[in-house]
Formats: sequence, C-alpha cells, structure tokens
Amino acid sequence: MTIDKTQVQADTIAWLEKAVIGLNLCPFAKSVHVNKRIKYLVSDSDTPEALLQELAHELLALNRADPDEIETTLLIHPKVLQDFLDFNDFIGAADALVEDLELDGQLQIASFHPQFQFDGTEPDDITNYTNRSPYPILHLLRESSIERATETMADTDSIFEANVATLEKLGLAGWMALGLRA
Repeated sequence: MTIDKTQVQADTIAWLEKAVIGLNLCPFAKSVHVNKRIKYLVSDSDTPEALLQELAHELLALNRADPDEIETTLLIHPKVLQDFLDFNDFIGAADALVEDLELDGQLQIASFHPQFQFDGTEPDDITNYTNRSPYPILHLLRESSIERATETMADTDSIFEANVATLEKLGLAGWMALGLRA
C-alpha cells in the first residue's frame, strides 16, 4: 500500500482544524496547534509489531523533547490497524508499552480511528464522531500538559457532554458539510 504522507498529514490537520478545534471538541488543542508544538508523524508501519516499535521510539522521543518545542505527537498510521476492533485491541498493548518503558504518570495515549465506536453505541451514532479521525491515530500526550490544561477548567467531565451536545446538534449531515469523512 502506497501512501502520500503529505496528503495524510494535510487530511489530519484539516480534521484537527475543522473538527477538534473548529467544533471545540478539545478546548486544549488550539494552543498547541497555533504554537506549532504538535509533531505529526505519518508511519510507514504495516504490521502491529512494527507500529509498536515505532510507538516505543516516539514515546521516548517525546519524553526527551523540550515541551516548548514538541508538546504532543500524533502518530498517524494509515497502513495498519484499519479495522477498529484490531485497533482497539492494540491500545492495550500500547498502554502496556507505556508501563514497560516506565513512562506511566509521564505520558499517556489517546486514540482516534475512522471507525471509532464507544461500547454500547451503534456504529452510526453521532457521539462516536468525538473520536473519529481520517486515519488511525495514536495521540501521545504529556501528563504534565493534561494537568496544566485541566487546572484552567473547573469541570473537565463536562467536555464530553458538551461534545455530545455539539455533535447531536450538528448531525451527520453537518459533519459531512465540514468536508470530513463519515
């Protein structure tokens, strides 16, 4: 499978700007995006094992990086884990890797996928779109960044409820009107 890395990155940035920032699905994303502190890495990995090795490398690299230069990393992997159930199973291995590298409490991984589905929802439920992205993505985050961000917000639990309300109001037609894939 040949991929155009420039296009994959451009699609990801468009999703970030239109959905994540544009719909305010993550109130903390705009600052790191505007300040160019997001590392976008389009992976060539085509097996889960290769992706896990690349993930280990990127976790260590993010941990060593100056947060004023790289605050967070989006590891975009369009060649592997296209099936959401396989991707979801992989998240367990990714979280175990964070522990194996002794980075728990320092870094964590958030997950986004084109077929993302919350447990107990139907595939076409609009709430799933809070975590739908154009390609499978492992979002590597610093715990310290999350702590700083949540200190500025009184009720972080309200973010998910606000996202659900936003997406229910928008609907699938509104999502598609943003030029994003369903």
